Amino acid sequence: MIIHHCFTLYIAGHTPYTEQAIVNLRHLCETETNGDYTLEIVDILEHPDRAREGKILAIPTLIRELPRPMRRLIGDFTKRSSSLFEPNLAYPPVPKGL
Repeated sequence: MIIHHCFTLYIAGHTPYTEQAIVNLRHLCETETNGDYTLEIVDILEHPDRAREGKILAIPTLIRELPRPMRRLIGDFTKRSSSLFEPNLAYPPVPKGL
């Protein structure tokens, strides 16, 4: 089964730190999802309303929208986060008869 991943990355301007975070993240996404992902990059300096809507407290912040459950990761993505790419294991099966 192929699982499509959707990510939103929040940054503040295009600094060497944020550029490296983008490079690291794209590399992780390519290797972990076999290229089956979408990535939206939101610069909160240009779109502060999006930062408020997303409840962004630190940058760079990555939100995995899909697959559910949603996950947040903060940092430059130099280390792989297992929770970011693992399939949805959060919801146990519903017992029969319920």
